[in-house]
Amino acid sequence: MVERAMRRWYVISLRPQGEHGALRRAAARVGARTVALSPWKLVPLEDAHARAALEAALAAPRVVFTSPAAVRAAARLAALRRRRAQAWCAVGAGTAAALRRAGLEPVAVPERMDSEGLLALPELRDVRGIAVGLVTAPGGRDAIAPALRARGAQVRRADVYRRLPLPPSPRTLARLRALDAPAVLVASSGEALERTMQALPADLAARLRAGPLVVASARLAERARALGFADIRLARGPRPADLVAAAAG
Repeated sequence: MVERAMRRWYVISLRPQGEHGALRRAAARVGARTVALSPWKLVPLEDAHARAALEAALAAPRVVFTSPAAVRAAARLAALRRRRAQAWCAVGAGTAAALRRAGLEPVAVPERMDSEGLLALPELRDVRGIAVGLVTAPGGRDAIAPALRARGAQVRRADVYRRLPLPPSPRTLARLRALDAPAVLVASSGEALERTMQALPADLAARLRAGPLVVASARLAERARALGFADIRLARGPRPADLVAAAAG
């Protein structure tokens, strides 16, 4: 990390529009600049259907949040209050922190911060006949609901935001073509990586595919290989500090 920090380099972030701050700060701490390449922006849902679905999900004995954005969007729709004998679960540390900021404690969070880690939590192992509220968005971590249903759970899904695709802007494309130092692409979402590679012009897609890629999970590494990436580095987890540490190493 020290050697990389001593010379100029870039981190290419696939976070949603307006959500690059944490990754940008982590990159700056090791001397890297950040290029924002957002495949989408997050749009909260505020219609009656979303409110009703969220109300049902929040009344379940187990409530699962799949991202900090899900916590923020849910808090716009309803007061987040713990009910008696409820268990609240988060897919990762960032989501758990968002729930704690909303006043919810304790929150169960897995050591392995992905869908598999979440599903291994004791609170979600024996859920036959139990209602589980899933606060999330279309797409993304779609393995969770089928796995819970396979365990006999009654899944109450509440989509509280959606992802609005964004084509790369001419300014961003020009910046990528003009990079004058090594760049490392970092990804914590397979859907974001796939959409980005589909949206980029052929020359830039080939350039990124030929360079190093840091991913947040082994499953994502497999998806990246299917997209043609070869230099794939596995981070300890999806947190910005983990991703940047793997990129700097």
